[in-house]
Amino acid sequence: MINKIGKITIYVENQAEAKQFWCEKLGFVVAFEQPMGPHMTWLEVAPKKGCETTFVLYEKGLMLAQNKEANVLHPNVILSTQNIEKSYEEMKAKGVEVGDLMKMPYGSMFSFKDQDNNSYLLREDQ
Repeated sequence: MINKIGKITIYVENQAEAKQFWCEKLGFVVAFEQPMGPHMTWLEVAPKKGCETTFVLYEKGLMLAQNKEANVLHPNVILSTQNIEKSYEEMKAKGVEVGDLMKMPYGSMFSFKDQDNNSYLLREDQ
């Protein structure tokens, strides 16, 4: 029936600013970008080319114009890394707002915020 998670939508205030944050500060790449009429671009970013799962960066205002009851408040996403200390230092150096680096018996992690103040968690893969 279902064989993978394909796309996760992140609702943003400004698509260009979101693209800059994810690509320049976090090192993501544009996986797909295509105009969808005069006022919309379909934009997907991913950690690297060839990823099966992408983030769709979709402007909140456009979604609310299509569906006024859509929940565009914030994502609940956990991302993975193989080197939490390096990721933490790189993100801080690029001006990303990061929380405390937490080292727990079950893993190391920290939270960070995007350009719209949405919170995410980055966790080290074991």
